[in-house]
Amino acid sequence: MTLITGHRGARNLWPENSLTGFRNVLDIGVDAIEFDVHLTRAGELVVIHDATLDRTAEGSGPVRDLTPEARSATRLKETDEALPTLADVLAVLARKDGPRLHVEIKIDETGTPYPGIAARVAAELERFGVAGRCHLTSFDTSVLEDCRRHAPNVARLVSVNAAWAERQGGLSAFLDRVDALAEIVAVHHELMEAEWEPIRARLPLERLCVWTLNDEAAIGHWLERGIGHLTTDRPDLALALRAAAIAHR
Repeated sequence: MTLITGHRGARNLWPENSLTGFRNVLDIGVDAIEFDVHLTRAGELVVIHDATLDRTAEGSGPVRDLTPEARSATRLKETDEALPTLADVLAVLARKDGPRLHVEIKIDETGTPYPGIAARVAAELERFGVAGRCHLTSFDTSVLEDCRRHAPNVARLVSVNAAWAERQGGLSAFLDRVDALAEIVAVHHELMEAEWEPIRARLPLERLCVWTLNDEAAIGHWLERGIGHLTTDRPDLALALRAAAIAHR
C-alpha cells in the first residue's frame, strides 16, 4: 500500500509549516508528515522551508539571522502564529500513536549546510521520543552523511529532481552514491516519470517516494503503479483516492 505524506504539514489546506497545519493534518490520518528545519546563529532550530523569511513570514532576510526574540515576534503569513521551533512542532507531533515524521534538514541562503545541525536535530528527536519513527531527509548527501554519523539509528531519505541529478553527474551516479546512505529515495514526479524504467530496475517500490502530487489524475497514476510513498500538499485527496482504490480491488 502506498504511504501518504503530508508535505510541509499540508500546505494546500493550511499555512505551510504551521502549528495549525500540523495539528489538523494529524486528524486526517496521514502516514507521515514532512517539514523543514533551519538553524539560527543563536542556536535555535526553526521550522520553515525557505532559507529566507520573505515568502512565508511577515519579515525578510535570512532565517539564520533571527534572534530568539525576533523569531517569536515574527508571524507566519495568514496566521497569528510565530515561526515555530522544532521543539514547538515536536510537542504537537510526538503523541505515541502519531505518524512517521520526515524531517528535512535544510541548507542556508548561500547553499551551505549549517554546521552541527544534524546532531542538534537528532538530539531533539531523541528528547521527544520520536527518533524511532523519523526519517532525516535532505537533497545534500553531505548532510545525510552527517546524519548517519550523529544519528546512525535514525532512518534517512534523500531527495532528487532533474536539476539536482544533473549537478551530481547524472541520475545513475546519484543513485550509486545514495544506495547505502538512505532507505528511501524521493524523486520529483517529472524525473520519476521520465526515468521510471531505469529507476525501477534499481530500486524496489517500497524504497521509492514520488513528490509533490496534488491533482487527482497524478495521484491516481502513482497509486496505480504501487509506489511506496507519495508526498502531497493535498493529503486529504490522496487518502480518499487510496481508500477508493482499495475498496474497488
